[in-house]
Formats: sequence, structure tokens, C-alpha cells
Amino acid sequence: MPELPEVETIVRDLSRKVLGRTFLDVWTDFPKLIKKPEKFEEFKKGIKGKKIKNIKRRAKNIIFELSDGYSLLVHQKMTGHLLLGKWELKKRIWKSEIPGPLRKDPMNKFLHLIFWLDNGQQLALSDLRKFAKVELWKTNELENSEGMKNLGPEPLEKDFTFKKFKEVISKKKKGKIKQVLMDQSIISGIGNIYSDEILFKARIHPFQKVSKLSDEKLKKIYKAIKKILPLAIELGGESISDYRRPSGEKGFYDKARKIYRKEGEKCPVCDGIIKRAKIGGRSAHFCPRCQKL
Repeated sequence: MPELPEVETIVRDLSRKVLGRTFLDVWTDFPKLIKKPEKFEEFKKGIKGKKIKNIKRRAKNIIFELSDGYSLLVHQKMTGHLLLGKWELKKRIWKSEIPGPLRKDPMNKFLHLIFWLDNGQQLALSDLRKFAKVELWKTNELENSEGMKNLGPEPLEKDFTFKKFKEVISKKKKGKIKQVLMDQSIISGIGNIYSDEILFKARIHPFQKVSKLSDEKLKKIYKAIKKILPLAIELGGESISDYRRPSGEKGFYDKARKIYRKEGEKCPVCDGIIKRAKIGGRSAHFCPRCQKL
């Protein structure tokens, strides 16, 4: 699933390309992607003619602030990513008119939602498993919705100080630190990839209970968050699986990835062997030498 760095990359890339553009039309072959309003025809009627005034991220959500007091929310879920280009329907298959990764990369070919913009471009959602969520809201209702209010603070905001981090993390004292870092009600945007990378940098075992972590260890985690996430954004995110940038290109965080999905490989610090273990239905990757429980 795209996490904070991937979603932020998409927001920044699209902000440079589509601000001020107007939605002219929309197509889908899988109306269940549209969660609000429930009927696709109502969604289509509501989105047509809306101008994109701003694009922002909240946790793992992409939010297009539109004209007339509306907002379009896109949560890409497991395998979704937004693409910007031009496609033509040939023999019931959408073919990219732009050469390169939009045309060649198989991960960019699962188009299930396409918006037409007023400059001739199209904004498309490629989603292999079709789990993504798309919603059209009145902006004030979205901002006051339960889903938005229940999200934790943004880890890259200036007001996310160590004091704030310690305060929110202490809400789950009995929890294991990896699970707590991924809890979107505690901190927004961190998922499986970056919780592994953050804890490895901090040399903290993912199964360590929050209640057992000293201020010194919490500070190491906090500093790792502040280093890993900006670096991943700078590198355009991690494309080890399905995620691609709006251009169809892969992100380059793989060059910096230390431990996620490296089970059985040597630790880059101590030459120990990286292990993988299940935690709450997810996988945790760690070095048992560097990250002792």
C-alpha cells in the first residue's frame, strides 16, 4: 500500500501539473470504486465542471480541493496509483499515447477510472486489485467527518515535536512499537515499509512494547521518523511492488531501503541475517543482532 512518502510524491507531482484544470468527464468499468455518492451517474454529474483549486495529503489520502465547495478524496489502498497522461480505447483496452513507462510498465495498465481534464490530459487510476476508494464530498463535511477527525498528527508537520510524539505514542503503552507506528489514529501515514525502516535505523525491535521504551529510545525513533520519511519523499517513494508516480515511473527509495523485504540477506550494519516475523497479520523485518528485544 502506498504510504506517506508515496502519497506525498503523487500530491507534489500532480500539484505541478493539474492545478487550475477542470474535470470535463469521467469513465469507469468498476463503479464500486466510487464510494460517495453510491451511484456512479451522480458522481459523474457532481464532478463535471469542477476546477482543481488545491491538492493535499492527509495521512494516506489524496484530497483534491475543488470549486463550489467540494473535495475529491482518493485512497489508493493496496495496489492503486494515479497516473497523468493520454489514453485511447483500442479493442476495449486503454492504450497510452505517451511512450515510456505509461505504455510499457504492466503495473500502469490496470485502468479502472479515468477523468478527462480541460487541457486534453487524462487523470487515471490504475489499480490491479480494485480496492481503491474514491469519494466526492462537500469540503466542510469531509473536514468534519469521523474518518478525518480520527486520524493522528502528521509526522512531518512543524508542530510534531518530540513532546507531541511521546504524548501520542503513550496512548498505546501496551502495544508493540511496530503496530503502534502503523496505527493511523496515533500517527498518520506510516505503514509496513517505513515502520520497518524507521525501527531499523533506531535499532529498536519491532515487537518491543511501548511501555518498555525509555525516553532515549523513543527519541531515536522520533529522529528516525524525521530522517526516513523526508528521504523517501526526496527519492519519490518505494516501488518494490505496485506503486508508480503519476508519470508512470518508479520511485527510487529502493536504493536506500535497508531492511524491508530483505529476509535472509545480510544486515547492512553487522552482517547478521535479517529475519521476518508475523505481527498482527503483517510482516516485520528486523536484524536480531542490531534490534535486540
